[in-house]
Amino acid sequence: MSQILVVAGPTASGKTGLAIRLAKEYGGEVISADSMQIYQHMNIASAKPTVEEMEGIPHHLLDFVSPFSPFSVADYVKLAKEKIEEITKRGNLPILCGGTGLYISSLVDNIEFTEAETDFSVRNRLIQEAEEKGIVPLYERLQGIDPEAAEKIHPNNQKRVIRALEIFETTGLTLSQQNARSRLNPPSFTAYMLALCPPREVLYQRIDMRVDAMERQGLFEETKALQAMGLQRDMQSMQGIGYKEAFDYLAGKVSREECLEEIKKATRHYAKRQLTWFRRDKRYIWVDPTDEKNVTTAMEAFTWKNP
Repeated sequence: MSQILVVAGPTASGKTGLAIRLAKEYGGEVISADSMQIYQHMNIASAKPTVEEMEGIPHHLLDFVSPFSPFSVADYVKLAKEKIEEITKRGNLPILCGGTGLYISSLVDNIEFTEAETDFSVRNRLIQEAEEKGIVPLYERLQGIDPEAAEKIHPNNQKRVIRALEIFETTGLTLSQQNARSRLNPPSFTAYMLALCPPREVLYQRIDMRVDAMERQGLFEETKALQAMGLQRDMQSMQGIGYKEAFDYLAGKVSREECLEEIKKATRHYAKRQLTWFRRDKRYIWVDPTDEKNVTTAMEAFTWKNP
């Protein structure tokens, strides 16, 4: 059975740097597991690694989806499996690197997506209900029907809440029941899973520094260019932190300083949610990237057997 390495963790925790270090150590190639870095033309707020930052290490599933196109976790799992197979055949180590927990767990658990048919009458009724009453009553309904799924979905994630309710209404099965059925076949690889967690004060400082750097690199100019292409704030690709706040600044709804502070605040909250997600999975080995001894110990515990 082939092997993969996973480097997960919250935003700005140092995942890219460690993944590249591991790739150099073991002869690896990096597969991105970031739901925003997949999009073309969106480089700054997504913190997409530059060619220089990649240090010659091949990176996959970056910068390949049009921001006008839909892209699902099922799409990601299919493509990531293909990349793992290709990299393994080359005799190299696939290193999964990113902070989108749903992408990682769906791949590692070998979830086989059999998407329920979309029932637009049900979906539109739920959307209308959300518009009239807000998302809270729908989320509370999901908690009653499928508490396991509700725990994994953020209360403000209207799209996923509605989809979970739609699946139940159209199939009679909860999202958790469908996911359990999809895990019946084991994956074709074993995963050694690292999760980075620097001290909170260090993480928050890194987040603030990253947002300030985004402004210097041209976040607002990039967002203007995306607007000029025809992209709008409510599109799937624009839901990443940084872009939607920049849209509000460009629309004159907030000042530049308020916009940057909101991005920092939203990113800190997102980092907390990421940590909560990864801590639920007991397979992760936690690493403090600011402690070199801790990093070295985690690396030495991994045994790479070239296929």
